[in-house]
Amino acid sequence: MHIKELTIAEFDAYAKANILGSYYQSSSYALLMAENNFDYDLIGYVDELGVIQAAALILIKKIGMYKYGYSPKGFLIDYFNYDLLKSFTGAIKKYYSKKLAFIKINPEIAIGEINKENKLTNYNQNIVIRDYLKELGYKKLKDNLYFEALFPRFNAIVNLEEYDFNNLNKNTKNKIRKADKKGLVIEKVEREGLDILFNFIKNKKNRNEFYYKNYFNVFEKNNSCDLFLIKIDYEKYLLNSKNLYDKELEKNNILSHNLINDPSETNINKKMNSDKALLSYKNDIEYATHYLNKNEKTYIAGALTIKFNNRINIAISGIDTKYKAFNANYYLHYKILEYYKDAYKFVDLNGITGDFTNNNPYKGLNDFKLGFNPHLYEFIGEFDLILNENAYYTLNKKGLLAKEFNHNKPKKQ
Repeated sequence: MHIKELTIAEFDAYAKANILGSYYQSSSYALLMAENNFDYDLIGYVDELGVIQAAALILIKKIGMYKYGYSPKGFLIDYFNYDLLKSFTGAIKKYYSKKLAFIKINPEIAIGEINKENKLTNYNQNIVIRDYLKELGYKKLKDNLYFEALFPRFNAIVNLEEYDFNNLNKNTKNKIRKADKKGLVIEKVEREGLDILFNFIKNKKNRNEFYYKNYFNVFEKNNSCDLFLIKIDYEKYLLNSKNLYDKELEKNNILSHNLINDPSETNINKKMNSDKALLSYKNDIEYATHYLNKNEKTYIAGALTIKFNNRINIAISGIDTKYKAFNANYYLHYKILEYYKDAYKFVDLNGITGDFTNNNPYKGLNDFKLGFNPHLYEFIGEFDLILNENAYYTLNKKGLLAKEFNHNKPKKQ
């Protein structure tokens, strides 16, 4: 068997049929990264009959005086087939030894599922693959507890076949209901909505607006992405607030009557809470009326999703922090789940941390995602296949590896 360059059609067909296929291993992602200072190869490992036995997108970039390769969430191979993995690794070394210092991989292989009650990982048979890779010369990098690596080691994935609003966390359901009462609606928009979305995400990662426009343009060509925005519908907000006010006013009148007959501490507290609710609804009515009369469109959150096979990935999402009280992030993710639940099997909510203590600096992020009752997976981690020991040592000693790879940290929730 030998390495050969594949056409885009050959590679995409193999990747879509492979159990480890993801949009990170696609020609679309290769084209996106080509706009971001990477070259790329689409390679296949073919037998004597020309049948592809393994494949990989290899992104190539210069670092210092050398070049490195990166196969995001690759390779596409049966990692349990030790002989195949061994021969493929040997072929990769031979093919790239004079071109690259190393090749980084972070296979999308779940080695265990985290128990949501005790937060312990129940490991599975995939863990043996970690040993296979080490035996074949792949350097296992330090396991990241937070977001120190290119991809999180822990992910939250919602199984849409199990999804039910009633099974969401109580706090999450309450925030979604409150958001709905405040008139939030979701809109599926075209590329003109990217400028609005960028305002919500520009401080989350070190990416400019053109990066996200390229992201959309590349995946939109084959209908592999959707763009959503969350808007305040002031007419809906006003009607909801009036209805809530009228119901609370009726309740308040009863409480006033009860208080006259029985001025107990319990009745006093009930009346005071009702008075506060009335004031809040009155303020909502005034707020909604003001902006309805101005005939303004107010967008407060958005997300870009990528569709690949039976899975949805929320590539990026963000909110306008001035409207935190509207719980737009909860409403956005809820509506995304609702939108895709009948056509897809999974929604990837992306990374969480492996720290489930109250001292976790990303506790808010964890709690937010856990509120949607996802499955929690621990992945195999990151490995470097070193092709040039001297070059790798030099890059590491000069701190160029750390500078290149340790910067993908999200903001705290």
